[in-house]
Amino acid sequence: MLYAQAQSQVGIAQSTQGSVSRAIPFSRPFSTGREQAAIAHAIATGELAGDGAITKRCHQLLERELGTHKALLTTSCTHALEMAAVLLNLKPGDEVIVPAFTFVSTANAFALHGAKTVFADVRKDTLNMDERLVEGLITERTRAIVPVHYAGVACEMDSLRAIAEKHGVAIVEDNAHGLFAKYKGQYLGTMGALGTQSFHETKNFTCGEGGALLINDASLAERAEIIREKGTDRSRFYRGQVDKYTWRDVGSSYLPSGMLAAFLFEQLSAREQIQGARKRIFDRYNTELSGWANAHGVTRPTIPAHVDQAYHMFYMLLPSMADRAALIAHLKAAEITAPFHYVPLNTSVMGQRLGGRAGMCPVTEDISDRLIRLPFFTGMTAEQQTRVIERVSSFKTQA
Repeated sequence: MLYAQAQSQVGIAQSTQGSVSRAIPFSRPFSTGREQAAIAHAIATGELAGDGAITKRCHQLLERELGTHKALLTTSCTHALEMAAVLLNLKPGDEVIVPAFTFVSTANAFALHGAKTVFADVRKDTLNMDERLVEGLITERTRAIVPVHYAGVACEMDSLRAIAEKHGVAIVEDNAHGLFAKYKGQYLGTMGALGTQSFHETKNFTCGEGGALLINDASLAERAEIIREKGTDRSRFYRGQVDKYTWRDVGSSYLPSGMLAAFLFEQLSAREQIQGARKRIFDRYNTELSGWANAHGVTRPTIPAHVDQAYHMFYMLLPSMADRAALIAHLKAAEITAPFHYVPLNTSVMGQRLGGRAGMCPVTEDISDRLIRLPFFTGMTAEQQTRVIERVSSFKTQA
């Protein structure tokens, strides 16, 4: 039912000859069918700027469902991370520990404020920050640890929290992949002082471009509002707590428009439907490709028993970089797009300027060369997934 609904709402791509395209993209935004009406309502009521009634409904939904002290929508997860850097009062010379296998924003948001990025290697199983290496990276200048819940599968937060508490440093969770996922029954993004979310079009829940800052340390909430509102206490003014608002702190314009919030609210309201569809897609890949993967030395995602994942992606690790390149080409020949993922930050041009170097994160450098992501989107049809599975299953590795 959901597959058919998604096809009718998003539309079926047409080739230039007018026939149905058989190309399968890596990702495609999903529509519940209610977003256009929600945007039209925002326009009709004049709720175009941020922090109106519909924005507050998004905040309340996230706060209620996740149990976070305060949620604030932002224009991107990148901006939510930048707000975290401002809230932590980072200055040149401070150090922030981030995984080497992540998107550039995880490091860039802190480097932008002068902090030194310290790269941590990742685990071989979950591809998350290796908590066993973190304490050895802490110095007297360390201000924060930034775990990234890769593919919406939780990092080992008990260990990371214990390390952070012992050394008096903050945890900022980059939860771009993991909204509504859990670690030992607790939602990701709610275990550090701060958590960040992404609503980019490639994520489970989207408004095209958007994000959120989750504030779990109540002492940071008032200042977070000020930073988000160009450094003013405008939010307090609108609540009637002050008779005028003024410039109180550094800040920027991190508010998404009311139209984006309206779109997002419909996505969040359909969370059970969306997550249910994504679970079915993940489970089918995992089951039907298990025999082929085992026979060809291919590793499938590891989901620890104490973790409830977000079903954000389905990746595989091929035996070699050459096998990965050959499989990408094999799928491309059948009009199926399957990309690799992050280039190690420690070997990037900017990463090396910040102190990174080749060889310092061997697991990251190895898995980055071998990882492939299969097409995965909420509206993916059973027929599309069958084509992907059959094409993958016809590929033979060099091993």
